[in-house]
Amino acid sequence: MEYTQFIDGALTTNTNRESWVNYNPADNNPLGTVYQANEEDIEAAVASSQKAFQTWRTKTGAERGRVLLKTAEILRSRLEKIALLETQDVGKPLSESLAVDVSSAADALEYFGGMAATIHGDFVDLKNAFGYTRPEPLGICAGIGAWNYPIQIAAWKAAPALACGNSMIFKPSELTPATALELAQAFMDAGAPPGLFNVVQGDGRVGAMLTAHPGIAKISLTGSVATGKKIFAGAASQLKKVTLELGGKSPLIVFEDADISNAVSAALLANFYTQGEVCSNGTRVFVQHKIYDSFLSQLKERTEKISVGYPADPDTQMGALISKAHLEKVMGFIDAGKAAGATLLTGGIRPEKDFKGRDIRSGNFLTPAIFTDCEDAMEICKEEIFGPVLCILCFDSEEEVIARANDSAYGLAAGVFTNDIKRGHRVIHQIQAGTCWINNYNITPIELPFGGYKQSGLGRENSLAAIQQYTQLKSVYVELGNVDSPY
Repeated sequence: MEYTQFIDGALTTNTNRESWVNYNPADNNPLGTVYQANEEDIEAAVASSQKAFQTWRTKTGAERGRVLLKTAEILRSRLEKIALLETQDVGKPLSESLAVDVSSAADALEYFGGMAATIHGDFVDLKNAFGYTRPEPLGICAGIGAWNYPIQIAAWKAAPALACGNSMIFKPSELTPATALELAQAFMDAGAPPGLFNVVQGDGRVGAMLTAHPGIAKISLTGSVATGKKIFAGAASQLKKVTLELGGKSPLIVFEDADISNAVSAALLANFYTQGEVCSNGTRVFVQHKIYDSFLSQLKERTEKISVGYPADPDTQMGALISKAHLEKVMGFIDAGKAAGATLLTGGIRPEKDFKGRDIRSGNFLTPAIFTDCEDAMEICKEEIFGPVLCILCFDSEEEVIARANDSAYGLAAGVFTNDIKRGHRVIHQIQAGTCWINNYNITPIELPFGGYKQSGLGRENSLAAIQQYTQLKSVYVELGNVDSPY
C-alpha cells in the first residue's frame, strides 16, 4: 500500500520523493510505503485549502453541518474497514478500534455538525446605537496528530474547525498514516469542496513547514511537551493561534471509603488501555493506607488476567506497542524503576506467546507492569512513560496526597475515588489539572472540554470551548444618530 498526500480532493500520484516503510506493530511486517510531503506539496495544500476556505466560509452553518453529519454517517458505515486499518497501524486491539476510535471520531463530527448552525455572536443595546459581535473563521488551520488515536484526533481537530467555517491541512504521525486518508475521502464523499480537508504525510519537518507557513492561521497539535514547545516557538514569530494537547503524569487518588472494585477497574483503564499509550493516563495511583493491601491484591489479580495478544483477534484485550524503538524506551523505564529500588510486582516482560499460545516474539508486546515501593522522586513516578506501567503509592491524609499529586510539571488529568461526595469535589478543586474525573477515569465525552494545565498544554478541544479556539471575534458598533465631534 502507498500512503501519499491527499490534496484538493484526491490522492497524489507523485512518489518520487523520500519514503519509508510503515510496519505493523503486531509482527513488524511491512504495511506499505509512506511518502514524505515536500515544500511543493505544502504549497499545493495551502493553495487548495485557501480556495476551499473561500467557498466554505460563505455557506450557512446548517449547510456546513450537513456535510459533517454526512461524513459521520459514512465513517459509521465503514466502521469495520477503518477500525482494522487503525489496529494494523497502531497495534491496539480491534475491539478498541471498533468501540472507541472510529466511533468517537463520528461522535465529534455529529456533535459539531449539529452545532454549526447555532454558532452566533451577541447583541448589545447602546445609547442611540447598538453593537453586535461576529465569531468569524480564522482561515486555514493545520492539525498535527499523534499516533495513539489517529482518526479520533483528526476528527477532534477537523470537526470544530470546519464547523466554524475554516479549512484544514492535517498531518498524521509518520507512524500511523492510514486513517486520516480515510477521513479525507469521507469528507469528499459527503460533499465537501476539494481542499477543505487536505492530508500531508511526514515527520517533524512537515510539521515545521506548516508552522512556518504564512498562509496558515492556526496550529493544533497533539503530541509531546518537547514537540509542543517547538510548535509554540515557531508559531510565535507570526503570532499564530495555537492549541497544544500535550503529555501528562496524572494522579489517580483512591481514598479508603472508595468502592475498591470500581477503583481497580479505573486504575486498569487508566494504565493499560491502548497498551498504556494514552496522554491522560493516571499512571501515579495513590492509595490510602487502610485499603492498600486489598486494593493491591485485586489489582494484581485482575492485571494478570489481561489477554495480551494479536490485536486483530476480537478476544485480545491488550495489543502491541507502536514500534520497536518505543518498546525499548518503555523497557528502559522499567529497568530504571528496578534500579531505583521500586519493586516490579508483576509484568514488564516481553512474552513469547500470547493468551492463545501463539508465537508473538516478532511483535512489540509487553505484559502490563505494576510497580510498588515507589517514591515520588523516582523517574518512573515523574516522567511520562507512555506504556503499560503503573506506579502505586501510599498516602495517609487528604492534604498530603493533594500536595504530592500537584508536585508535577504536568497537569493534564486527575481522578479521585471516594464515596464522600464533599471530599470528591473538595479534592478535585485543589488538583492542578484540566481534565478530571470523580469515581471514573479516562471517559472523554465530546460534550466536555479536554485539555491541560501547566506543561500539559494550551487551549481546549471538544465542547463549546472548541468554538473559541477556531474563531476570531469581531465587534461591530452601529450608530443610530449623529456623530458627536468636538471638531
